[in-house]
Amino acid sequence: MPYIESIKVFCRVVELGSITSGGRDMRLTPAVASNRIKELEKRLGARLFDRTTRKLRTTEAGQLFYDHARKVIATLEDAEAALAGFSGQPRGALRVSAPLGLGQRLLAPLVPAFAKAHPEVQVQLRLSDRKVDLLEDRLDIAFQLGNPPDSNFKQRKLAECPRALVAAPSYLAAHGVPKTPQALLAHNCLLLRYPRSPEYFWTLGTKEGPLKLNVQGRFDADSSDILTDWALKGEGIANKPRFEVAQALASGALVELLAETPPLPTSLVCLYPHRKLQDPKVRLFIDHVAETLKPALKRLGLS
Repeated sequence: MPYIESIKVFCRVVELGSITSGGRDMRLTPAVASNRIKELEKRLGARLFDRTTRKLRTTEAGQLFYDHARKVIATLEDAEAALAGFSGQPRGALRVSAPLGLGQRLLAPLVPAFAKAHPEVQVQLRLSDRKVDLLEDRLDIAFQLGNPPDSNFKQRKLAECPRALVAAPSYLAAHGVPKTPQALLAHNCLLLRYPRSPEYFWTLGTKEGPLKLNVQGRFDADSSDILTDWALKGEGIANKPRFEVAQALASGALVELLAETPPLPTSLVCLYPHRKLQDPKVRLFIDHVAETLKPALKRLGLS
């Protein structure tokens, strides 16, 4: 087993680009992860990495070993999943990703009950508003807001999430209240952007159909929660999933704008690789979220 664990550490170091990141992902200190790599190199009789002060790069032998090792790890994971299905006892790590606001407000509160019902499963929740890659990040499930176009993964739609345009009373007092969708073009719109993000626009629902607006703003962020904070401080107008701002709207800290032509709702979907289809913990977790999400949304008045 230590040999297999060392191989897993090696694979994560290759995939994440550093011993520190690979070790952290495996819940190991950098020192322990480094020792695992050294032990593996000693056993194999080959140097797996070229190390410099700035970069870690696989050697030719390291890349060859990784190509084969990744297949071995995938086969082991599939074997463990098959055995779990046979025994009826799901076990092992379950790597789950979600956008920050969704993960904090809706998903994270649902994890403890699942963990209690399935004590042999370790849920590893990774929250980020940046786009994730299920294969590169070795994720079992990725929850997303939107309609992912990638057909290489299984998809399951869990809910429709209404959106709202919101701003603080202080911003509206200083800059005026937009009366029409086109008026947004003259306002400071708070935008969610990240590296390699697609063209940015807001789409509102009107009687004539969807209206796409190429809104602009003086600053943007790759965190949805930062946009909410800026909106609360009177810095501009934000386009938010309603569940993220339900409390602020109820308290009056934020005001809804253009309620007659709101942003189009977004779908809450989960993606998972085809090869994980028979893994019982993946199916069980998705079913758990789908079932317990309904009362969570109801508490926020969104369903």
